[in-house]
Amino acid sequence: MEFLNNLLDQLSTAYELLAAGWGVQLLWGIAWTLAVTVVSMLIGATLGSLVAAAKLSQRGGLRFLGESYTTVFRGEPELLIIYLFYYGGTQVLTGVARSTGSIGPTDILNMPSFLGGVLAVGIISGAYQAEVFRGSFLAIHRGELEAARAYGMSALTRFRLVIMPQVLRLAVPGLGNVWQLTIKDSALISVTGVAELMLSANKAARSTHHSLLFYTLAGILYLVMTSVSTPIFDKAERYTSRSFVRPK
Repeated sequence: MEFLNNLLDQLSTAYELLAAGWGVQLLWGIAWTLAVTVVSMLIGATLGSLVAAAKLSQRGGLRFLGESYTTVFRGEPELLIIYLFYYGGTQVLTGVARSTGSIGPTDILNMPSFLGGVLAVGIISGAYQAEVFRGSFLAIHRGELEAARAYGMSALTRFRLVIMPQVLRLAVPGLGNVWQLTIKDSALISVTGVAELMLSANKAARSTHHSLLFYTLAGILYLVMTSVSTPIFDKAERYTSRSFVRPK
């Protein structure tokens, strides 16, 4: 009975705190987390496509650059990369602005928090997406490409009608994993001041001294976001595979 009373007291306290405005803060945190994740994935998709093409190139220099990119950004801690882009970017912007006379010798031009965060997370995401795209291309049956050439398709037509549909179909499961990873990496950009879910939960915990409550809620909300995204990517996989016959 005492346990039940304590549980009801905790639930009542949680309701009061959330109704007092902290619930809205967490909702805004979710919105910022999704914004960071979507923009980072788009940046990563662009970079990942280029890096995958470089790694598949016949030119040794391009392959070396592609391998270097994926090795560095998959091998370094994500938090270190975020620090380099945000604080290092601030130093670079300040130096350029001072050299052009845009700001005074003692002024500082800060890297925008959101921009620094999504660039860092996007570049990390790009390293993983590059491997997904590369593996998807290598999984295409060589006979299909040879048949397209024999049919007289130009390189652009082969890419549009043969390569792109196949790569998308094969890449969707891997991209779903990268999406999950990017959602988790978005929590790290709280160090730049972006009010995503982790920073919102941290502010609520420090202000109310209910750390267990708000960090638990943050964990639940991250789990909800990753869980909801799974059926979405499953549906996307079925959609991209709609024209392919599944083996029985």
